[in-house]
Amino acid sequence: SVNISILIVAVVIFLLVIHHNFLSLSDFLRRELSDPSPLGLQPIDFIPAAPQRLADERNDKEIPVVIAASDERLGGAIAAMNSIYQNTRANVVFHIVTLNDTVDHLRMWLRSPSLKNMRYQILDFDPRVLEGKVQVDPQKADTFKPLTFARFYLPSFVPHAEKVIYVDDDVIVQDDIVELYNTPLKPGHAAAFSDDCDSTSSKVAVRGAGNQYNYIGFLDYKKETIRKLAMKANTCSFNPGVFVANLTEWKLQNITKQLEKWMALDVVEELYSKTLAGSITTPPLLIVFYKQHSSIDPMWNVRHLGSSAGKRYSPQFVEAAKLLHWNGHFKPWGRTASYAEVWEKWYVPDPAGKFNLIRRHSEAYEAK
Repeated sequence: SVNISILIVAVVIFLLVIHHNFLSLSDFLRRELSDPSPLGLQPIDFIPAAPQRLADERNDKEIPVVIAASDERLGGAIAAMNSIYQNTRANVVFHIVTLNDTVDHLRMWLRSPSLKNMRYQILDFDPRVLEGKVQVDPQKADTFKPLTFARFYLPSFVPHAEKVIYVDDDVIVQDDIVELYNTPLKPGHAAAFSDDCDSTSSKVAVRGAGNQYNYIGFLDYKKETIRKLAMKANTCSFNPGVFVANLTEWKLQNITKQLEKWMALDVVEELYSKTLAGSITTPPLLIVFYKQHSSIDPMWNVRHLGSSAGKRYSPQFVEAAKLLHWNGHFKPWGRTASYAEVWEKWYVPDPAGKFNLIRRHSEAYEAK
């Protein structure tokens, strides 16, 4: 009878422990999926797991990929995610940053049969976080794209990840994204980018482009604040459309606050160069990561397909590229860009038909 009593007590204790752990887990999940971050970046949808069959086929290691998805370029983000998902066996989770009025359209598109097993989280970006940090020309208010600053807030999107990949919406991935994720970062470096003036794509396509790919193309060296930084004007710039971030270092160095500081200073002092179509996203990154970033394999960001330079690439080079980037005026959904047929292979038709209208408008505009 003593043994039975001990056994009963042991079972009761075991059940109490299980119950306590279950409550703790439930509370944790509730906080994760419900509590807004300090920025008001609210998770809207989260697909927690792929079907078991697919989970068995893919590796266990979770690879977080952050991508911004604006309504007028949603087809680009969908094609980029599809190309990443179809070319990897890794457990990729997409953290899709968008504006509230795009969520329903995005959710409908993600239900397409070819995308239904993809794991993702949708995050609503609140543009009010940029108040006082970005100067918007009232005459060009329609051209201001708040989502271009989403990359500044990576720890808010993936708070528990140690490492994350950020990609623009005008890319197509042709190799396993795990290779990019495994890019080694030097100690103390919070990010790895592809440098402009010594990248493979620059050598092939834009040799002799001059200061367009140096710091002087982005920063106004007539301003005392810039001169005091003692950053050499001929320093090679880098492209922030594709990069790998070490979020542990990012948070340790308070990178987001540093970026916001240089955004706010530009509002007061107009520190950025006007030579590159008024770029306001790249300069803060160039300042904060000056000689403090690692490099990614240049074949993981083959650029300029959205400009006339892209026409100089050979089909063999494009096929060998691990990631194609249509930065520039001509986007692949307009079909007048170089190698738009490569992008078409990964495009998933819009079930709402809305993006088809945008594409026709884009083609008509580019044909002018």
